[in-house]
Amino acid sequence: MPSTLSQVELGAILDFTIALARKAGALILEGSDAIRASGAMDEKKNSVDLVTEYDVRVEELVKRELSAQYPSFKFIGEESYAAGARTNLTDEPTFCVDPIDGTTNFVHGFPAVCVSIGLIAGRRPVLGVLYNPFLDQLYSAVKGGGAHLAQGGRPPARLPLAKPRPLPSLSQALLGIEWGSDRSADMVRNKGESFKRLAGNPAEGVVGGRMAHSLRSLGSAALNFAMVAQGGLDLYWEIGCWPWDICAGSIIAQEAGGFVAGSHTSPLDNDVNQAVLEGRKYIVIRAIGDSETEKGVDAQKRLIKEFYETVDDFEPK
Repeated sequence: MPSTLSQVELGAILDFTIALARKAGALILEGSDAIRASGAMDEKKNSVDLVTEYDVRVEELVKRELSAQYPSFKFIGEESYAAGARTNLTDEPTFCVDPIDGTTNFVHGFPAVCVSIGLIAGRRPVLGVLYNPFLDQLYSAVKGGGAHLAQGGRPPARLPLAKPRPLPSLSQALLGIEWGSDRSADMVRNKGESFKRLAGNPAEGVVGGRMAHSLRSLGSAALNFAMVAQGGLDLYWEIGCWPWDICAGSIIAQEAGGFVAGSHTSPLDNDVNQAVLEGRKYIVIRAIGDSETEKGVDAQKRLIKEFYETVDDFEPK
């Protein structure tokens, strides 16, 4: 199987993965019903057990159908990885799947949950589908074909949903951040200090404060990427995620005019290559309109640099 896929091939794969994501979404809703019916979280068959059960069931569904339709493609999945399976990334087409992104939300009934299906070819994302069955939001993109949001039976809308606006500084930005699952003292301190500087007012004692409009946590890396693509978030930063968390979202953001990069030392070239995919440090900024004095892409690079000058850099566990 060649590592490059034609637009016709990508279009056919997109149609298949969209239908599959909706099947997976139905199973996620079934799991949500089971969690609500299970009662208190500390029961013998508690919600955490059910999350694990439905994580596995959704991934098995997705993997089974993808393998049947595309038997020569490789597969990387969160649950497969957790169970010990390892697939080394090559140039060959490889599906990269998170069956339930936003598992804490899934437990609590907070409706920011999705199945994430990405396709990598040539070691870069070329297709992405995210489906949030609770809100019936389906984000999709293929390389060179743009990004779209379909919701509530309406025709798919091209992303971003509005004409890209200029973004002069982080002080005018709505920023996506997450605490993540690692709550060790070092991690909480590093993130906490970073968040304080992003939100804090330098005129009122916060040294290095940027006084962003505000900070938001959706609880799903994939949906944070989608919200940047949509234009609802200006920027999202994460340390500690995995390729399956961001694979689909990254191509959706890029096809919506967004700019994706890795760590603070990564080149600012909007190339989500293997080093970025596997680096576990990610930043994405929305499409930015040109101003009288600055091109949008130059503003994206400037603001990423400004952001990385503000936050701590640290290694994920």
